[in-house]
Amino acid sequence: MSFGSPQNPYGQPQNPQQGYGYPQQPGQPGYGYPQAPGVPPQGGVPPQGYGYPPQGYQQGYGAQPPYANWGWRFLGTLVDFLVFCVPYILVAIGAAQDVPALAIVGYLVVVGLAIWQLIMEGRTGQTIGKKAVGIRLVKEATGQPLGVGMAFVRRIAHFLDSLACYIGWLWPAWDAKKQTFADKVCSSIVIRSN
Repeated sequence: MSFGSPQNPYGQPQNPQQGYGYPQQPGQPGYGYPQAPGVPPQGGVPPQGYGYPPQGYQQGYGAQPPYANWGWRFLGTLVDFLVFCVPYILVAIGAAQDVPALAIVGYLVVVGLAIWQLIMEGRTGQTIGKKAVGIRLVKEATGQPLGVGMAFVRRIAHFLDSLACYIGWLWPAWDAKKQTFADKVCSSIVIRSN
């Protein structure tokens, strides 16, 4: 039967393994027949969507960067602290010199900087300090940034790190995945980005 014959009014081949004139690769299903979900196609990286896991470093599709150790995390936090010291100095000078406008400007800069840092951490995985030392906050399952909402939840979850004599802040020093308690709750990790 040919494609234009009256017995085949839709112009499709009767043999689904035949395809539409394209040669079929051995071991692959015919045209129009999806492969089983979760099974990567032969000879390449699985496409996004259609039942395949997202591309990332999990499930063997790429190499996971090394975890950022406690020292790198501490340096990133120290740089972020120093960045916030500048507007706090404006607040202190404004309060000491009885210049309320300078103190108000300092407070506004602190709030704006905190919001901007949160947005950048959610979208790119890096604050100013994390970028300076070459580390990145990502989802453990996908290796992608957390998103602004989840980065905010992680910041709130840091109260867990302060419980029991601040042991959660030191936990990355000996944890296998170098996670704080907040990272464990939010399923996030901090990795070396360069």
